[in-house]
Amino acid sequence: MARQLRAEQTRTTIITAAADLFDRHGYESTSLSDIVEHAQVTKGALYFHFAAKEDLARAVMELQARASRQVAQEVESRGCSSLEFLIRLTFGIARLAVEDPIPRAGLRLATADVAVRPPMKHPFSELLELSTRKLIGAVRESDLHPDIDVDAAAHSLVYFFVGTRIAGRSLDPDGRLPRRVAEMWHLMIRGLVPVPRRARYLTLTTQLERETRTG
Repeated sequence: MARQLRAEQTRTTIITAAADLFDRHGYESTSLSDIVEHAQVTKGALYFHFAAKEDLARAVMELQARASRQVAQEVESRGCSSLEFLIRLTFGIARLAVEDPIPRAGLRLATADVAVRPPMKHPFSELLELSTRKLIGAVRESDLHPDIDVDAAAHSLVYFFVGTRIAGRSLDPDGRLPRRVAEMWHLMIRGLVPVPRRARYLTLTTQLERETRTG
């Protein structure tokens, strides 16, 4: 049992070190030797758990996806409206990205040359499917204009949100991400939500930005 625990701890150390380097330097610019040095493990220990750098990248992406699903489940348990769900979800993922190198790296790796193989889903596809379902629900709940193009709105939301992280990684410090997500939602709410419903969601966005920055 002690040997198994040590092996799991070593695996976690390697994944965390790899995520930190992938996030700071990118997948292509990070070598297995870099990861071995950063994790302070032997090459044998690394190869015991991971046959190739791509396997490590997929492990990081899977952990990021798992963390995002956990956020989605927690928000779903609130029983909130479909639009509130999406707003809370994006801020929840933003909080993960601010606090933890693994979610940060997972988002960056999703744009790198890393093959995603079943049963794992590409994280952006998963977010797009969820966004589409929730936006359809928001139309039914009268929180979006009834003639909205849901497919276009879902793609715009995902691309906009991902861009706040990917482009922002080079332009802003990590702590700026909640502000960028709030700016995104202020623009989208004004474009998608009928005037009588806007105040509620604009207020929610401001509240969540404040909580994410200070949490």
